[in-house]
Amino acid sequence: MTLPGTLIIARHHESEWNKKGMWTGTRDVHLTQYGFEKSNEMGSLLKDMRIDNAFASMQVRSIETLSCMLNTLGMYHVPAQYVHALDERDYGDYTGKNKWDMKEAIGEEAFDHMRRDWNYPIPNGETLEMVYNRVVPFYEEVVLPLLVDGRNVLIVSHGNALRALTIYLESVPTEKACDVEMLFGAVVLYQVDSEGRMVQKDVRTVSSEVPA
Repeated sequence: MTLPGTLIIARHHESEWNKKGMWTGTRDVHLTQYGFEKSNEMGSLLKDMRIDNAFASMQVRSIETLSCMLNTLGMYHVPAQYVHALDERDYGDYTGKNKWDMKEAIGEEAFDHMRRDWNYPIPNGETLEMVYNRVVPFYEEVVLPLLVDGRNVLIVSHGNALRALTIYLESVPTEKACDVEMLFGAVVLYQVDSEGRMVQKDVRTVSSEVPA
C-alpha cells in the first residue's frame, strides 16, 4: 500500500567550507551567497506541493537552506524541527582539512573508499553505517507516522545523512553504498509503502556548481 503523504528530501546548498573544498562534518558553517540563492531556487521546485512538516539537522547550513525554501514558498506557518539525527557525518580528525590535499596525501583509491564506502573508518569520526543507524530510526519513528497520516514532509540535511536515508528508502545493498549520491540542488520526492520504502521517485533539480 502506498502511503498518502509525500516524503521530500533535499541537501543543503553550498557552504563557506564547501566552496573551499574543506570537510565540514559536524562543524557549524554558514551558506555562501551562492548557497542562499540556490536554496531559494530549490524552494521554487516545490511550488506545486503542500508542505505540512519540515525537519533539518542542528547545523546552520541545513537550517538556512530549509528557511530559504519555505520563505520562497511563502510557507511561514510550517512547523520546523531541528534534530541531531539528521546531522552530517562526523569527519573526526579530517574535519577542516582540504579534501583535495587529502586525496594527494592518501591516494585516490583510499580517498574514494573513505568518502563513499559503507563501513570505512575515519579516525575519531563516523562511518556511513553509523550515520545510517541514527538517521533511519528517526525516519521510522518520527517521519513515517506523519506520512501515514497523509502529511507531506520536507527533510533538509547533508550529503551523507541523505545517502544513508536513500540506502534505506531504495533498499540499496550496503555493498552498493558507494554508488549512492545526493547532489547539490536536487529535491527528491518519494511515495513510500507502509514500511517506508520507495514506491515512486521524482527528482527535481536546479543547476549547481559546488566544488565538494
